[in-house]
Amino acid sequence: MIMYKFATKDIYIWGAGEWGVLTALDLELKGIKIKAFIDTNATKIKTRLGLIVLTPEQILSTGNFYIIISIQNEEALFKIAEFLKNAGFKENKDYEYSELIPGTEIRKYFLQLNREKQPEDIKEIIGFFEQNPFSIFPYNFIHKYKRPAVFYDNDSNMKYILHNGKKLYMPSEWNEYRAANYYKQLCIEQDIDSPHRYETENYVVKNGDVIADIGSAEGIWALDNVEKASKIYLFECEEKWIKTLEKTFEPYQEKIEIVSSFVSNITGNGRITLDDFFYQKEVNFIKADIEGAELELLLGAKSILQNKNDLKFLLCAYHAENDEVILKYLLEEYGFATEYSKGYMLFIYDKKIKEPYVRRGLIRGQK
Repeated sequence: MIMYKFATKDIYIWGAGEWGVLTALDLELKGIKIKAFIDTNATKIKTRLGLIVLTPEQILSTGNFYIIISIQNEEALFKIAEFLKNAGFKENKDYEYSELIPGTEIRKYFLQLNREKQPEDIKEIIGFFEQNPFSIFPYNFIHKYKRPAVFYDNDSNMKYILHNGKKLYMPSEWNEYRAANYYKQLCIEQDIDSPHRYETENYVVKNGDVIADIGSAEGIWALDNVEKASKIYLFECEEKWIKTLEKTFEPYQEKIEIVSSFVSNITGNGRITLDDFFYQKEVNFIKADIEGAELELLLGAKSILQNKNDLKFLLCAYHAENDEVILKYLLEEYGFATEYSKGYMLFIYDKKIKEPYVRRGLIRGQK
């Protein structure tokens, strides 16, 4: 982590929360002494591990410091990095990111690559990391989005966000910050340049389509298409989301059905296959984001894959290392034309992720 050539400088940890404490303990085990913590809430925290907590303004005026940033919140990381760069400080000279922050090692991997020998899409990721902390979406479009206003519904005691003129409800236990940050992330995911974007010019819901939104969560994709679709099946098992879906889609009850079953390759014990669910039912558009169970979904949809035409799939392909290859192969075996979404994701939440780290966000298919 810390370079010994900076041993003459006072070492501070920016972040007095959980990750800052973990970093401090890690450095202590390595025999590296910390001068103090830095935190924007210094006046409330005051001390941590027996060390004083200072505000950024208190420390940056001294000049003789080296900062280790140790905050997990991505938005805060970007703000700190921008603050330090605007103040004229340089990474690896005046500051660095704690190795304990998820993604730091992956970022370091890209920055150590020989840029000239990389394809253009990897050069773009390297260029992003030269200017920014780690992000699952290593592209500049993420900077376009701000947290939205959050409103309160007195009748339901639930918070909501106005999304394209419609009320998108959030779990009642969430505070305003979490609700706003979650929605901001949804907007990043569905940016026109995002690897996680569902629809493109060739993959749009048509008037009268029947939609299966599998792993619907808050239902934003279905909400965007609710006027066009003739019927929408929302597959979701988490109770917090079922309550919000009921409220969000209250104005469209006649065309909405919430299904609280896991979609899999078997039916029974809270699971159901798409072949069984859609037996003698129509479906035209299937979107799935089900935490790596997309393969089981296809294995339980052989009849649909083989016999239905005018059918489109949007399948998340980043949860496991080989999903993008396997899902593409299966769709093409059943005669689907396929394409990957633009760019790559760096899905650090898979603990098995390994070099070269990049994964396609989605595989799309249609016939």
